[in-house]
Amino acid sequence: MTTASVEAPPAFAGFAPEAIQFLADLADNNDRAWFAPRKADYERLLRRPQEALCLALAERFAARGIPLLADPVKSPFRIYRDTRFSKDKSPYKRHLGASFPWSEPGAPDPARVGGPGGYFHLEPGEIYVGGGMWHPEKERLEAWRQLVDRQPARVHAAIDDPAFAAAFGAVSADGDHRLKRVPAGYPPDHPEAELLKIKDVVFGRRLPDAVVTSVDLPDVIADAFATALPVLRLLASL
Repeated sequence: MTTASVEAPPAFAGFAPEAIQFLADLADNNDRAWFAPRKADYERLLRRPQEALCLALAERFAARGIPLLADPVKSPFRIYRDTRFSKDKSPYKRHLGASFPWSEPGAPDPARVGGPGGYFHLEPGEIYVGGGMWHPEKERLEAWRQLVDRQPARVHAAIDDPAFAAAFGAVSADGDHRLKRVPAGYPPDHPEAELLKIKDVVFGRRLPDAVVTSVDLPDVIADAFATALPVLRLLASL
């Protein structure tokens, strides 16, 4: 009796320029009639290179002691959209995405939504690497607010770290990630009011197309997450 072997993806060699063009074309032709005959192109240009990227990142994370989980099966997001509760019935996402949850011993279950981790996003005109806590659970968000209130120096030591600030700027810089007012239970004139308003504790920076099509992309992403470790460790402590 023999066991069929699962073919491992080839070593990551960069996304082909055609991969970015495929996503641009998909945005203009987001229907099954267009995608179905081109599914093999999607597999070749996007899915398999993304799996190879995740394997390369797993090696980089292990070598650098970055406690993020990169898995070729679990990290990539599906290209198919869940349209059950959306007015937009387009069947496919217009981007490629992969998540890398914090995986240090004692860390939250990676399957739980909102825990700290990293993220890679590939979309024409919007290619970036980032991370943090996206839509954290109520208890974790309140733990963030209590930390900001009670230990602001500890918070600022992480988010104002010179290397992090140079790479990513401020956390949750986009107003969409903030409340309009200080949450209940904290004074409106709190000295850390802006940090208390945060709904998603996130950060990110754009990547040029030339990096994404390069064999160096895993190192660029790993370098970014190494720089973000002070903030990720802070969030993992909540």
